[in-house]
Amino acid sequence: MALTVPCPNCGPRPHTDFTFGGALRAIGTTDPDEDFARVYLEENPAGPQRERWFHALGCKRWLTLTRDTRTNAIGRG
Repeated sequence: MALTVPCPNCGPRPHTDFTFGGALRAIGTTDPDEDFARVYLEENPAGPQRERWFHALGCKRWLTLTRDTRTNAIGRG
């Protein structure tokens, strides 16, 4: 199954046009150990996850979407 990402500027495009920016995670700690865990020790839960994608081969803009990690179904925001 090919993953199609809905770009608000260019329309639906294959995921290969994009660079995955990762899951959105809270920022705001000053503890180096918590910051390390936030960046490098992802939980990777099954289910809906808010993510950032960069349209590298299109409009060169970032977008935020919700992807279900079990099915790869994508919704906006």
